[in-house]
Amino acid sequence: RRLPAVLAADVVGYSRLMAVDEADTLAVLKSRRKQVLEPLVSKYQGRIFKVTGDGVLAEFGSAVNAVQCAVDLQQRMASANDGLAGDRHIVLRVGVNLGDVMVEASDLYGDGVNIAARLEGMAEGTRANRARVHGSRPCVLSRAESRTPTSNDSRRYAARWLRRASSG
Repeated sequence: RRLPAVLAADVVGYSRLMAVDEADTLAVLKSRRKQVLEPLVSKYQGRIFKVTGDGVLAEFGSAVNAVQCAVDLQQRMASANDGLAGDRHIVLRVGVNLGDVMVEASDLYGDGVNIAARLEGMAEGTRANRARVHGSRPCVLSRAESRTPTSNDSRRYAARWLRRASSG
């Protein structure tokens, strides 16, 4: 067992994108993995441990690094969409969770991974959400109860945007 921060990401509307143009969608997605995702995960000392079509799971030794990677990933993916028709944009939903996982070979399992995936599923992939990320307003997920959450109750989390600290 270990306690990593797990980042889960997937493409919003992947099935629609594939229905429009499979070859182009796959080529763009592969290019974004190589040019955007992999360098960022490496920059923040993470490791991609699973790729599933339009999704990816990565682990980080630091929650701060995982969150910064998620923010930079959203920003760079939005920049990479410049010049593309709006219906061809690759937009990611991203969830990050710090939690205990089981390790088997190079793969991770357990609630730490499951909760990251559930948070990713709850994330918005809308332009408004990206604008909030671009505005450097971190989001905190918190629970009212003190017990450890499981993958079955992740929807009880509430997201709130933090206010900027006043300078002085």
